[in-house]
Amino acid sequence: MSLLELIARADGRGLAASGLACLDRCLPAPGDGSDPEPLRPLWASCESGAEWATRLDDVHAALEGAARGDATAARVRALLGAAPRDFGTGPLRAWADACSLLALDIHGEFDFPAGGTDVSARCRAGGAADGGPLVTGELRRQSQILEALAETAAPLGAGPGLRRVLELSTEGRRVLRAVVSRRARGRSVASS
Repeated sequence: MSLLELIARADGRGLAASGLACLDRCLPAPGDGSDPEPLRPLWASCESGAEWATRLDDVHAALEGAARGDATAARVRALLGAAPRDFGTGPLRAWADACSLLALDIHGEFDFPAGGTDVSARCRAGGAADGGPLVTGELRRQSQILEALAETAAPLGAGPGLRRVLELSTEGRRVLRAVVSRRARGRSVASS
């Protein structure tokens, strides 16, 4: 099943957790000693939407300073700001879809060969062979997250679904941050 089909079939909790996980993986490491996991308060709201809007506003405000000077953080913050305040499946589906595309685009920027929006769109529709290793890994992660959430009947906050989402997201965040760090070191050495 393609990623687009998985998004189309996901329920509200799956959409909220999937979108949040995409943003979580792409948020750059804070360089100023800020909270390394600023999106964490939102995870507890993914099950039923309880306190979703309040926590969303709090997290968005906490990221206010993080977006300055970093284009990727600004893109994540902008999409976080566009998150629906109501926990309806329709608005969450559109938001999760946008988060998915943003995550693939950001991975594509650091991939080899460099991807683009058209590559991300083809990959989401089932053409994973079009992407480089970072995009392909992110595509696989997004699919695994939606599949894990669809398979778990237990409440998200207490069941294996959220644990699996967090594991996959943490793994993806480490991979992307390592690539970004290597790329920055390479540019630093080249300019010396």
